[in-house]
Amino acid sequence: MTLTGKQKRYLRKLAHDLKPVFQVGKLGVTEEFNEQISDYFNSHELLKISILQNCPYDKKEVAEKIASGTNSHLVQIIGSIIVLYKENKEEKTIQLP
Repeated sequence: MTLTGKQKRYLRKLAHDLKPVFQVGKLGVTEEFNEQISDYFNSHELLKISILQNCPYDKKEVAEKIASGTNSHLVQIIGSIIVLYKENKEEKTIQLP
């Protein structure tokens, strides 16, 4: 499943008031980091991640690694913030248009 433009706009609107829950620093994206995010997706469908200034990797590269490592969808990269979405099959709270 890929997200349409309309769905991404809707998710960006929902993510606007969220605070970043995770931060990517100098270690970049590790397997443990992806496992923590996957655990977070068990109870939430939308997530903001902040990329710190000491992260040596490109923000697009970081976003793609996290999205592929957690089987989630990249909604947006704005500044140093990444927004990800992963549908929760059991407890779905977000109804996409």
